[in-house]
Amino acid sequence: MVKTRVAVRPGDITKFKVDVVVNAANELMLGGGGVDGAIHAAAGPELLAACREVPEVRPGVRCPTGEARATPAFGLPARWVVHTVGPVWRGGTHGERDLLASCYHGSLALAAQLGATSIAFPAISCGVYRFPPRQAAQIAVAEVLAFVADDASFDEILLVAFDHGMVDILGAALAVARSDVAGTP
Repeated sequence: MVKTRVAVRPGDITKFKVDVVVNAANELMLGGGGVDGAIHAAAGPELLAACREVPEVRPGVRCPTGEARATPAFGLPARWVVHTVGPVWRGGTHGERDLLASCYHGSLALAAQLGATSIAFPAISCGVYRFPPRQAAQIAVAEVLAFVADDASFDEILLVAFDHGMVDILGAALAVARSDVAGTP
């Protein structure tokens, strides 16, 4: 059995050569700012066309918050883009933690269904959606580690951040989670 390598990496997520790049999308899946805009720009106009083909589940919503959808990656050095919509932080009393956890779990499950063995995640909801970075990092790490404990289909899972402060936060969350697991009898 191959053990999944989970790592934190600094950099531009559009440059990573992986099977799946996860996009922190909006419910329309038609591009936006931040990671979403960078992924659309790097993938090229074909990505927008593919996103338009994803059927709306209700008016103006192709991918509800907490869910994931897949498209080809086109100009990215990946095979697919898994689009997931993170929650907007509203104080933590509106199910934001569960929705964010669902983004990571759903993205991993969809990528596994596609046959992916490597995936790169951005820090979902940590930009304009204002999710507190430390809490978001703890959720991301917990979901990734829980998934790989049950599913050995991935060789590599990367948590990628452009901002060095977020790289440090993700790295600290991963180190704490690993030490907690190592210290468990």
